[in-house]
Amino acid sequence: SIRGVCCLLCALVLWDSFSTCLLSPEKNVALKGTATQSSQYDSYGAAGNAIDGNRNTKYTDGSCTHTKQDSKPWWRLDLQDVFTVTSVTITNRGDCCSERIDRAEIRVGNSLDDNGNQNPLYTVLLSLLCNWTMGRYVNVVLPEPDFLTLCEVEVNGHASSGWCW
Repeated sequence: SIRGVCCLLCALVLWDSFSTCLLSPEKNVALKGTATQSSQYDSYGAAGNAIDGNRNTKYTDGSCTHTKQDSKPWWRLDLQDVFTVTSVTITNRGDCCSERIDRAEIRVGNSLDDNGNQNPLYTVLLSLLCNWTMGRYVNVVLPEPDFLTLCEVEVNGHASSGWCW
């Protein structure tokens, strides 16, 4: 993917800038986390569905989240520890309504202020940033009234104890 290439380039720049690199292996750290969201639309749309390891994009198959039409809907992942986040991949709903995710913000940090929605901005969907950031919480928030549906959220990262210098 374009994002994967971008982050690979960032990794190469970091490697070239530092003489020693002690990063733990990168993996999808979302799978061991816990998820919550601003509301739940119905019995199919539980927050934990986005971290079940299933990229199925059909909502009624039970592997996607879905909020009610909130004024600022959000979904939050608690990674249970602080990680260096190198990429976030979201699988969007495929059976309808794919435009709802447009302009969603991904935020990564350690604060639960405003349900984690005040953490530093990692990226806005439809733009491409190449960030590495550290945090325990990963939020996906729509800054305007709508429904929020996510079918899978993968957070690749390293244990926070590993770093380059």
